[in-house]
Amino acid sequence: MTDTGLLIPRLHGALHFAGEQVRATVERYPGFYPMYTRGGKWKHQGDAWTHWCDGFFPGMMWLIHRWTGDGWFREQAERYSKPLEPRRHDRSVHDLGFVFMSTYHHWYRLTRDPQLRDVMIQAGRTLALRFQEPGKYLCSFVAPESCFIDIMMNVGIIFYAARETQDAALRGVGMAHCLTTRRHLVRGDGSTAHEGIFDPTTGAFLRTGTHQGCRADSSWARGLAWSLYGFGTAYRYTRDRRFLETAEMNADFYLDATPPHGVPPNDYAAVSGPHQQPESSAAAIAASGLLDLASFTPSRAKSRLYRDTAFRILDTLTGDEFLARNTPGWEGVLKRGVYHINKGLGVDESVMWGEYFFVEALIKALELLGA
Repeated sequence: MTDTGLLIPRLHGALHFAGEQVRATVERYPGFYPMYTRGGKWKHQGDAWTHWCDGFFPGMMWLIHRWTGDGWFREQAERYSKPLEPRRHDRSVHDLGFVFMSTYHHWYRLTRDPQLRDVMIQAGRTLALRFQEPGKYLCSFVAPESCFIDIMMNVGIIFYAARETQDAALRGVGMAHCLTTRRHLVRGDGSTAHEGIFDPTTGAFLRTGTHQGCRADSSWARGLAWSLYGFGTAYRYTRDRRFLETAEMNADFYLDATPPHGVPPNDYAAVSGPHQQPESSAAAIAASGLLDLASFTPSRAKSRLYRDTAFRILDTLTGDEFLARNTPGWEGVLKRGVYHINKGLGVDESVMWGEYFFVEALIKALELLGA
């Protein structure tokens, strides 16, 4: 069990360091939206694969402003969030939850400006247009027949839009997607497939696939973390116990299969090669999702287990192997993350979603600890 008395100053120190790194990045590269580092540096020429994570950098600013009250972070958060607004109509990606729940959702909670709420509602409606009626899933950016586990982290904006507008049909889209994902991408042991392939005409499930794992039948760690967190969010909006049970299955697999320090390999099936690389962003996502899950589960024993596991993950991530505080010249916050091993992108680097969910998890933990 992690000593919380020793953990609290580590969490505070990491959060302060994150704020320093965000400020330095804004000053060094004004107007730039980081994605992944190369050799620890944010701004470089490199493939993006898909345009999905511009919300995370301003999202960090919103989180840090909420925690510190520092007006500079709010000013920058607004400046970096506003250019994302046209993407509420973006039909080219399945990631509008990432874009807007990390930015406009924080902004709206602070101001209650109805125009900000309307942006999120439109983004939810736009994402719902990806729904494939024959198979009852939201398709990925890759193809109509493709469904990614990642979409579980985005379906929350559909539930949000449905709740705010009392749109039962929109809520039905979110429900159907979650149930299809649960049935075909989450395995009986709680592990997850990255991708499901469906017959676009009949909707029949054909097979699993992967883009970022080592095999179609393996479990890519970040995908597992997306599922753990995403089904918890689906439960928050719907109170459907099937989603809570799925999140708990994912969490239990994470606890059983991850090394004791709490940071998984890029793929759980890897026995050699690059997929054994630690994936700190998966650990950060899992820590944040586990803290949510600890508040949802009716089991007191599981609640304590999930909370303590999240604390252990954060204790590891705030050490020198993963936190860049004592790495001269490193521009990110959290080292040893992975974007896309199979494409050779952002391997053993800082990745922006890892940064965002790390800061989110730090704040959740400190709030839980009353510190």
